[in-house]
Amino acid sequence: MWSDVMELFRNYMGTGMIVIWYLISLIYLWINEKRMHVRILFLYVPIALLLVYFNPLSVKLVHGVVGSDIYWRILWLLPVSATIAYVCVCVYGQLARGGKKLRADLAALCMVGAIAVSGGFMYSSPRFSRAENLYHMPEAVIHICNVIQVPGREVMAAFPLELTPYVRQYSPTTCMPYGREMVMKSWGHDNALCDAMEREVIDMEELVPLARQAGCHYVIFPTGQEVTASPESYGWIPFQETDGYVIYRDPEVELVIPANLTRRP
Repeated sequence: MWSDVMELFRNYMGTGMIVIWYLISLIYLWINEKRMHVRILFLYVPIALLLVYFNPLSVKLVHGVVGSDIYWRILWLLPVSATIAYVCVCVYGQLARGGKKLRADLAALCMVGAIAVSGGFMYSSPRFSRAENLYHMPEAVIHICNVIQVPGREVMAAFPLELTPYVRQYSPTTCMPYGREMVMKSWGHDNALCDAMEREVIDMEELVPLARQAGCHYVIFPTGQEVTASPESYGWIPFQETDGYVIYRDPEVELVIPANLTRRP
C-alpha cells in the first residue's frame, strides 16, 4: 500500500526536476515571503496536504477504503504550477526593482527554459487526439445517439466498450446496461452482457438473451464485427449504419412512443 502511494506521487509530479523546482519554491517562500495570506496559500496549506497524503494513518484508512484511483486526487489540491510561477515572478521582480533589468530578463529566460525542459510536450501523448467536434468526443457517439433518440423518453442501448465513457456526456436520455465501471478494471465489476459484447467473435446465442434481459432497445456493433450467426435470424432489425458502426433494433423489447409522436421501427 505504501509503495502504491509513493508511485502515485511520482506519477503525478512527473519528472524529478518539477519536484526540485517545487521544493526550491517552497524554501524560497519560507525564507522570503512575509505576507501571511500568501504563506497560508502557497506554503502552509500545501505542506499540510503533503503531511496528510503521506501520513500512515491516512494511507491506511483512506487509501484502504477508496483505493489508488481516488487517493491520488488529494494531490490535485497542491498549487504546484501556481507556486513555481509565483516564485519566478517574485525573483524577476526583485532583480528588476534593483535596477538590473538585463539580469532580470536573462533570469526570466533561464527560469522559463528550466521549467520547459522539466517536462514533456503533453500533446505527444497517445491520450490526446485532435478534437472532432465541440463536445470533444468521437463523432460516432453523437451520430448514434441522435439516430436512436426518441423525444419524450429514454432508450436503452448496448454500446461497444470504447464508446461507453462518452455516451452519457452527450445524451442523458440514452441509457446503457453498463458504463465506465467496466472500463475501470481496477473497480472489479463484472457484467455478462459487456463480456458478450467484447468477445472477438460475438456469440449471438449468448448475447441476444442477455440484451433482452437488460431491456436493450438497440445494440451497436462495429462494422465488420464477427458473429456466430446473423443478427437478423434472431429478429434484430438493421436500423442504420454510421461512422463505422451498425445499429440493430430489437423489436422484442417494447419501445413505447409518446402518443403525439410517430412510432419508429
